[in-house]
Amino acid sequence: MRIVRLYTGSDGESHLEELDPNLAPDFQSPRVATKVSLTRMPKDRYLDFHPAPERRWSVNVSGEIEIGLGDGSVHRFGPGDLRLMEDTTGRGHTTRALQDVAWLMVTVDPELTIDGPERLA
Repeated sequence: MRIVRLYTGSDGESHLEELDPNLAPDFQSPRVATKVSLTRMPKDRYLDFHPAPERRWSVNVSGEIEIGLGDGSVHRFGPGDLRLMEDTTGRGHTTRALQDVAWLMVTVDPELTIDGPERLA
């Protein structure tokens, strides 16, 4: 299982950082979820650059996706991988389904804090 955070840098591009749940005390505390949804995406579907519509957690339930960033890097995520989507401004990221995918989207309490270089408030 990986835990990553996508955020918008001062350059307007999305960036990715790996998070260590042992170093972030907020991972240990219950938080309020304002929305929960199960989203499906068929194999080979591609979404061009887009920012996340809101700050939320996304976890793959099944299947594998690729997320592309403006620097040309591509990152794969499979079942159980967690993503904190904070790139709600700027150009955003791309998404490609490598298999039929289902993921759980959980909109989080805006008071959740995760230390990071350019965390959005």
